[in-house]
Amino acid sequence: MFKDMEARMEKSISSLKSELATIRTGRANAALLDHVRISYYGSEVPVSQIGNISVPEPRMLMISPWEKTILGDLEKAILKSDLGLTPSNDGDVVRIILPELTEDRRKDLVKQVKSVGEKAKVSVRNIRRDANDDVKKQVKDEGLPEDESKRLQDQIQKITDRFIAEVDKVVEHKESDILTV
Repeated sequence: MFKDMEARMEKSISSLKSELATIRTGRANAALLDHVRISYYGSEVPVSQIGNISVPEPRMLMISPWEKTILGDLEKAILKSDLGLTPSNDGDVVRIILPELTEDRRKDLVKQVKSVGEKAKVSVRNIRRDANDDVKKQVKDEGLPEDESKRLQDQIQKITDRFIAEVDKVVEHKESDILTV
């Protein structure tokens, strides 16, 4: 029971980390383009599947598509995304210069990070609730002793506290990345 619960909580943490990777900091990161999709041969694919993404400078992303005919579509997909970035196309590659973050934008990004972190905490707490419901069901159906039930619920709470602390640590690290000028 605890292994399943911990595995589900680990998935919540990894989901949090991947979602936070798409939130911009002051430095360029290829993960920034993970959720940008482009129409390619009739299907929507991530940008990472149509070319190489590199970071030649700390505040620049460069995308070298495998087919030069897709450059225009790539530019349009980046412009349509919620990143607020303007790509430039030189005929071979698409360059994206990341502008310096303003203080207000940094504060907005920190709020967004806290919101994502709170969703992860809710997910972990829902997993705790499910595990506690399983214990209560065992008491009712299988006649599990009340003191054993209490011990299991205490164990579930300790595991939950550990994962909530990990969520806080991940969120705090991302906040410090954003606020570092």
